Amino acid sequence: MTRKKVVIVGAGPGGLAAAMILAHNKYDVHVYERKEHVGGRNFGFSLDGFTFDLGPTFFLMVDVLDDIFSMTGRNLKDYVTLQRLDPLYRLVFPDGRNFYPTHDQDFMRRQMEEWIPGSYHGYRKYMTLERKKYDRIIPCLRVPYLSPKDYFKARFFKSLPYLNATTSLFKYLGKYFSNPDMRVAFCFQAKYLGMSPWNCPGTFSILSFIEHGDGVYHVRGGLHQLSHAMDKAFREDGGQLHLNTPIREILIENGTAKGVLLENGETVLADYVVINPDFAWAMNHLVADRHKRKYTPAKLAKKKYSCSTFMLYLGLNRIYDNLSHHNIFFAKNYKANVDDISVHGRLSDDISFYIQNASITDDTLAPPGKSALYVLVPAANNSFGISWTEKKGPFRDRVLDLMETRAGLTGLRDAIEVERVITPEDWEKEENIYIGATFNLAHTIDQMLMFRPRNRFEEFRNCYLVGGGTHPGSGLPTIYESGSISARLIMEQDGREIEWR
Repeated sequence: MTRKKVVIVGAGPGGLAAAMILAHNKYDVHVYERKEHVGGRNFGFSLDGFTFDLGPTFFLMVDVLDDIFSMTGRNLKDYVTLQRLDPLYRLVFPDGRNFYPTHDQDFMRRQMEEWIPGSYHGYRKYMTLERKKYDRIIPCLRVPYLSPKDYFKARFFKSLPYLNATTSLFKYLGKYFSNPDMRVAFCFQAKYLGMSPWNCPGTFSILSFIEHGDGVYHVRGGLHQLSHAMDKAFREDGGQLHLNTPIREILIENGTAKGVLLENGETVLADYVVINPDFAWAMNHLVADRHKRKYTPAKLAKKKYSCSTFMLYLGLNRIYDNLSHHNIFFAKNYKANVDDISVHGRLSDDISFYIQNASITDDTLAPPGKSALYVLVPAANNSFGISWTEKKGPFRDRVLDLMETRAGLTGLRDAIEVERVITPEDWEKEENIYIGATFNLAHTIDQMLMFRPRNRFEEFRNCYLVGGGTHPGSGLPTIYESGSISARLIMEQDGREIEWR
C-alpha cells in the first residue's frame, strides 16, 4: 500500500509535533526547514561556551508534550531531563517587595498574609474555582473548530459559564484579590500571549493556575532540547528532515494544496501540506496573491497582533546568586508601561523586564563559575514604527542600568564576556515574524477558536496549519496541541479512527 506523503513547511514545535504523529502512523513525512537547525523560536544557540534558548524558557503543561510522545509509543522522560522549579519564580515589585509563588503552602500563606492580610483566603478560592474552570476549558482547546456547528457540542456548552471572555483578565481577578499588585502577580502571564492584562480576556486566568497547580519546569540543557527530542523521535519513525532547504512557494491548484516549490527550483508534490511558519508572514511570502481570498495582505494588516520583545543574551564571568532561576521586575506603573507597549507604541521611561538565571539550576549552560543570563523586555511591535537602528544602543544601556540597580547585579557590565541583542526589527527580518509580533495574532475574542485561522485551513483543501497563528494559540503547550490537532485531522480525512480527547 502506497503511503500518503505529507510536506511540512518549517521545523518549529508545531511542525515537529505533527511530524512525530504522522510519521508514527506510517505517513511519508518530509519536513523542510530553511535554517540549519530545528526548533523555530524553540531553538538554542551557543556563544563561546555559553548556551541560550532563543525563545521560550518556561515549560508548562508537560502532559501535552508527554501525550504526543505517548501517541508514538514513547516516554518524554526518556529523551529529556526535567526539573520542577520551586519556587516557581521571583516577582519583584517597585517598592522592593519580593513574592515567591511556591507549592509550599505554609510558606505561601506566610508571604501573602504578611503582605496583604486575608489574601491567602482569596488564593485558596482562586485555586479551587480555577481548577473547575481549567477542567471545562482545556478540553475545548484540544479539539478543532472548523465550522459554527463545533460550538454546539457538549464540551463547549459546559465551558460557557467559565469563559469570562467579555471581562478583562485584570478585572476578572478582582473576584479573588482586591489589591492591584496581587492581581498583577496572577495576571502578568498575559505576556505569554503578548497581551495586556487590561485587554486580555478573563478566560486566561487559567494560565497562572496552570503554573501554581502543575508547576514550572526546566529542561536540562535548555528548553530547546525539547525540539531536538521531537526531531529524534520523528526520524526514528522514518521521517525525513531537510535542513537548509527554504520554500519559495506553496503550490495551489484549483483550490487544493499540491506541494511546494523549493528555493532551489525543485518541485515537491504531496498529498497534504502543513504550514508551520509565522502565519501572516507565510501568507504574505509563500502563497501567491491570486490564490488568496480571506488572508490577503490588506486583510492581514487589519488583524490584531501581539507585542514584540527586546532581548539580551549575556554570557558572564561570574554567577549572581541573588537572582532566582526566573525573575520578573515590574515597572513602577505597570499599567502605564503595558499601555505604552500595546496602545501607544512607544518606549516607556520605566520598564518591566524578565531575567532567566538558569545557570544556578543547570551547570551545562556556561563554563564553570560563569553564567548565561537571558533578558526579555516586552516592547511594541513594528506596526508603531519605532526605529530600532536608532534606539537599540540607548535602550540596551537602560536595561543594563536597571539590572544593576533594581536587580542588584553590581558590576554587571564588567562581567559581560559575550553578548547578543535581538530587537523587534530583528525578529521580523531575521526570524520572519510579521511586524515582529513574537506571540503572533492577539488572543482577542474575535481571534479565538473558529475565528482564528483554522487547523484545517479554510483557504485551500489538503492544507493544514500549526503554530501560534492557528487554534489553540501561542505558547509552547498550545502550539504542540495545534500540531496534534492537525495531524489527527489529516488522519481523520483519510478515514482513520480518531478519538478527540
